Parts: sequence; structure tokens; C-alpha cells
Amino acid sequence: MAYIRALSEKEQGKIAAYIVLLRDYAGRIDEPYSRYISSGVRELRVELAHNRHRIFYVTVEGKKIILLHAFLKKTPKTPKQEIVRALNNFEDYKINKKLIEYEKEI
Repeated sequence: MAYIRALSEKEQGKIAAYIVLLRDYAGRIDEPYSRYISSGVRELRVELAHNRHRIFYVTVEGKKIILLHAFLKKTPKTPKQEIVRALNNFEDYKINKKLIEYEKEI
């Protein structure tokens, strides 16, 4: 995911640790690490210093975790356009899932 690759090594490391936690719990973790958004989409909440990273994801086919969209949260409420983008990416995934090659585990 381009957003994550553009971050510092320290931020990437913390996000990777949260994704491993997410994987270890089969995509089922609750607050403060994750929060339900809508239509099966959840928000992984990664905070480092003053940066609040949010990564929208879904868990499909039992244990596959699909990262849909990531952004730096700058407002108290999650912006609607970020949620809409994640939901649209989920719809794209459902339409094209047979064409997707999954990355190896972290």
C-alpha cells in the first residue's frame, strides 16, 4: 500500500506490528486498536507521537485481511470521504476478487 510505504521506518514498523496483531486475531480486535465503521469495514487505529494513522480493512473468507485504504487522521471525526473511499474499494474488491493475487504474510 503506497501510503504505508511512504511513511518513516518507525511508523511502518508500528503499523506492521498492528497488522501482525490483526492477523494473529484473525481480523477480530476491538478498541482501542480497531473500530467498526460500516458494511463489514473496520478501521485499524495506529497512533505514533502526534500522528493518528487509520487503515480501513475487511476480513474475508475466514482469515484473509484486505487493506482497503489508509490515511493520516487530522480531525476528531473520521472524514466521510475517507469512509466512502474505503467502501468503494471494498465494492471493487468484491467485483474483482478472483483477479487478485494476495501478498505473502508479513
